[in-house]
Amino acid sequence: MYEVYVETFFSSAHKLKNYKGKCEHLHGHNWKIGVMVRSKNLNSEDMVIDFKILKNIINKVLMNIDHKYLNDIDYFKKNQPTAENIAKYLHLQISKQIKIKIFSLKIIVWETPIQYASYEK
Repeated sequence: MYEVYVETFFSSAHKLKNYKGKCEHLHGHNWKIGVMVRSKNLNSEDMVIDFKILKNIINKVLMNIDHKYLNDIDYFKKNQPTAENIAKYLHLQISKQIKIKIFSLKIIVWETPIQYASYEK
């Protein structure tokens, strides 16, 4: 199994509904994102996916949430803007953009330097 992994960052604000604690109030994060693409095979260039192509896809998707209030985005009007759901949202959006056959896509979302949530399919 081959893997390609890219990290990047974005900033946004959110608040958690139906939650008792500090995070029920408006606050922001500088999120770190990890994107892992796995494949059993390499393409004609002997790559899973070109890093440049993957970074472009990620950046395009992040434009929709970078420096935004997540609770105002349609997906998060129906889904709590937790790290887990941000990972799933990014997975849905990035997987739509990847035009090659892959084995799996894993998204990791760090809310702080020492804690993260992930989604993989």
